[in-house]
Amino acid sequence: MSDRALGASRYDGVGTATTAVEDPVDGLRQVRHLRVRRHVPGLTAGRPLAFHTVAEGDRLDLVAQRYLGDPLAYWLVADANASLDPDDLTDFRTVGAVLVILAPGG
Repeated sequence: MSDRALGASRYDGVGTATTAVEDPVDGLRQVRHLRVRRHVPGLTAGRPLAFHTVAEGDRLDLVAQRYLGDPLAYWLVADANASLDPDDLTDFRTVGAVLVILAPGG
């Protein structure tokens, strides 16, 4: 699957802004940041493509490659499973857990 189909990044389309902040060492400096927080879609935001039972040795990039055809789409799997730390989804403590893989775009 191409980057165009999945979006090159979870932050595609989110604008940036620059804010001046006081730095104790360098004085005033410019910091770039996202203009708005990105809304992470919940499980109801898409239709399930597949369900994956976590096995020992799984990695999120490999799960994404298997179901979505792109290892860089791991963030789509993380978003669909409400994970703050994507590595937690395939951690040894989660063996046997079921991940939802949402169909890209809906």
